[in-house]
Amino acid sequence: MGRLFVLIGKSSSGKDSVYKLLMQKCRGAYREVIPYTTRPIRDGERDGKEYFFVTEDRAREMEEAGKIIELRSYDTVHGIWKYFTADDGQICLEESDYLLIATLEAYEKLRDYFGAENVVPLYIETDDGVRLERALMRERRQKEPKYAEMCRRFLADEKDFAPEELKRLSIEKRFVNEDLRRLCEELQTYMQTFAKD
Repeated sequence: MGRLFVLIGKSSSGKDSVYKLLMQKCRGAYREVIPYTTRPIRDGERDGKEYFFVTEDRAREMEEAGKIIELRSYDTVHGIWKYFTADDGQICLEESDYLLIATLEAYEKLRDYFGAENVVPLYIETDDGVRLERALMRERRQKEPKYAEMCRRFLADEKDFAPEELKRLSIEKRFVNEDLRRLCEELQTYMQTFAKD
């Protein structure tokens, strides 16, 4: 039986960089899971790579068909954006281990859907000042920066990742992102050990 390893962390904590490096270093040990979103595609993103970008109508069709495992809606300054993981054949724990990025809420629903014994949280922590700098740099690179949305996400993380929330979900192990390569080595060692259980 495979495991679903879930990278969790506040916005701009480095999850995307960690994910890319882990997938590169582990070369085929973990399959990827592409989430879905109704938000507009950002500069540099590709449909089917970072996300499957779908319309609100398509998201509703999938939900009505019972294909959505977990769904989050955010009332952003640009309207409601949805993010979700679908039961679309991407995840088959009988065949492989998987690595994906998710929110704390998504982790909880994935754990409930696939079973706590099959879903492993990988909580990434990064200094708040560093996160804010990264978020600002990323927005500045966009053709139309969305600074208000960036700030909303940053502040929402304080509530979403409150210590009592982490405790409620039994997330005790934390991985500090100060050095990307060292962090990935630590995660890789942890994941390999866990997979042997």
